[in-house]
Amino acid sequence: MSLHVGLTFDLRHDYRLLGYSEEETAEFDSIQTIEAIEEALTSLGCHPDRIGSVRDLTKRLVAGERWDLVFNIAEGLRGFGRESQVPALLDAYDIPYTFSDPLVLAISLHKGMAKRVVRDIGVPTPDFVVVETAADLAVVDLPFPLFAKPVAGGTSVGVTASSKIPDRDALNRRVGELLERFRQPVLVETFLPGREVTVGIAGTGSSARVLGVMEVLLQPSADEDVYSFDNKARYQERVKYSLATGELAEQARQVALRVWRGLGCRDAGRVDLRCNAAGQPSFIEVNPLAGLHPVDSDLSLLCTLAGVPHRELIAMILDSARARILTPSSARGPSLV
Repeated sequence: MSLHVGLTFDLRHDYRLLGYSEEETAEFDSIQTIEAIEEALTSLGCHPDRIGSVRDLTKRLVAGERWDLVFNIAEGLRGFGRESQVPALLDAYDIPYTFSDPLVLAISLHKGMAKRVVRDIGVPTPDFVVVETAADLAVVDLPFPLFAKPVAGGTSVGVTASSKIPDRDALNRRVGELLERFRQPVLVETFLPGREVTVGIAGTGSSARVLGVMEVLLQPSADEDVYSFDNKARYQERVKYSLATGELAEQARQVALRVWRGLGCRDAGRVDLRCNAAGQPSFIEVNPLAGLHPVDSDLSLLCTLAGVPHRELIAMILDSARARILTPSSARGPSLV
């Protein structure tokens, strides 16, 4: 049966016209991403319908419009629940959608909360402190070097060469800058000196599977030791990507799947890991709403290396969502009716 599929997203161009900066809109999508998803959905027998942002969705819901499924990649603009806004609204109208639910998206966006949950399920993650004010710096009692970044940033926004922190003076200076600039708490964690990988996952629960383990190899021209915002933006010259193999890949697969299933992530996304001095991978963060630009997004880069075409990735996401929709309502989440 052909599905009428709504597409929710935040288009970078629209927000730039409203006066938002390049940095403020870094997580938002380009028109190329929207067109690529539409093309894939059409080739899979769906009828895609561009909706847009949460405000656009609200207007159309009030007008009485409905969809069989919403393919949701909307990131939102403000607050720790910004990625949860569209899913929460769709839950209220009992309209199924791709990717994770509001709880998972809110927890995952707040890197400190995600690390607390992951630590509770027994997955290793660097020791950390969430600094909400400059006064909180006094309680940071972790060995240097440390690493600092906005607690709810994405696309490495706020991550620079200065994010690796060698001493107390640098810590006070860098965290002060981040607090002032981004107006949100700062995650300060132990810096891990080992290899960095991102693990692509498709599916939900016991059906989740690893698409590949991609190592991030910084080149001589890159910001040293840090997969920074600038390194990501200029990845063609600053970063080399390769599929990890052997023991590292196997360990990363196991850790990533424990994170994915433990948090309750759905359909597709990425888990970012970094190794300690002994070479053991630890949890850094999870992206349950990963970018889907057919060329530039990390998940797409990983899939290209693993021989998974963009259309096939979209098909996997759609198949996973369909499988959830067809399960009994008790398996889809709690209800009062």
